Amino acid sequence: MTLTASVAMCYHRNMKAKMIKEILQRAESWPESAQEDLAQAALEIEKELHEGTYAATPEEVAAIERGLKEAEQGLFATDSEVEATFAKFRR
Repeated sequence: MTLTASVAMCYHRNMKAKMIKEILQRAESWPESAQEDLAQAALEIEKELHEGTYAATPEEVAAIERGLKEAEQGLFATDSEVEATFAKFRR
């Protein structure tokens, strides 16, 4: 790694740490329910980092199950349907 790349990485790491500290300071004035949401999200991230696994939400599990069921039934989009869907978002 070059010195410039090393300095850039350090800068970005320090900026992220600063941003985190600032948001945590502002969060102290948030309503209690918002603080609880932030704390829960942070704990979930920490848990996933330590476990190395991802826990899908109930909504994600339901979507996966729907997809598997549709696949078992042979319900797939045609190539033209897929292309039409992508075309909508290319505009």
